[in-house]
Amino acid sequence: MKRIVGIFDSGAGGLSVWKELVLINPYHRFIYISDTAYCPYGPKSVEEITARSIQITEYLIKNGADIIVIACNTATAAAVDVLRKKFDIQFVGMEPAVKPAAIKTKTGVIGVLATKGTLRGNLYLNTSQRFAKNIKVIETVGEGLVEIVEQGLQNTPQAEEIVRQYIEPMISQGADTVVLGCTHYPFLSPVIERVANGRLNIINPAPAVARRAEDLLHKMDKEGERTHRDEGEGNEIQNEKNSNVIATTGSSYKLLQNLALEILNDIKEGGRLSDEELQPFYTQEFIKIKI
Repeated sequence: MKRIVGIFDSGAGGLSVWKELVLINPYHRFIYISDTAYCPYGPKSVEEITARSIQITEYLIKNGADIIVIACNTATAAAVDVLRKKFDIQFVGMEPAVKPAAIKTKTGVIGVLATKGTLRGNLYLNTSQRFAKNIKVIETVGEGLVEIVEQGLQNTPQAEEIVRQYIEPMISQGADTVVLGCTHYPFLSPVIERVANGRLNIINPAPAVARRAEDLLHKMDKEGERTHRDEGEGNEIQNEKNSNVIATTGSSYKLLQNLALEILNDIKEGGRLSDEELQPFYTQEFIKIKI
């Protein structure tokens, strides 16, 4: 069954998760919200992030979302428990990928590159205590990295300089694996790979999160769960073409357009989806919204 998948992030970073969701099942309809007006979430309080997450969730449900993917590590850490208690809808959050990193490391040392909000969240702390008891974990707050991506500067010398400041100390302390603890950071993977020069394995949790979302959607279909559209929810951003939507609360969606196009072209060049499957995404709508 074709479902509506709602996705949100503080900015454009969540498109790294959107990419994996599209690859798994391009026949769903996707509504992606970039909360650019309040980006970045990392330095904000738990209360601020939770309030925004509630408002965005209400907006997505009003527009027919059947499942919501919190494509933001910071928002997951701050708000996922509150959201699950408050709303009768499935949520999939970003899981700290400490477990696969702990399994993969050969040196017994891993790095976690994340926002301050993620590193202080119970989800990350509990996961680390459970799966990295005998592993040395080097935690690094990637200050400035979200802003680099939001400004479209991820392929610049400036980006490489900042990335090097975070990656080299991890390697010098013996890390052979790094966890990307923010959905913006996969857009910096080429820079990280260049700096690491084969010395680090990079763990991106986005594919696993997308698989979890698709598993839940399959379960909903199997159990005959009705869609929110069946229940008469609003369709404020529904359009005649019933197309996919990428929305921003900010002043411009140019960066979102550029990143989405790069992702689609990369998928096309890799032959992972057909032209027919990709066409609805090349023609999707980009809009500005107020939440």
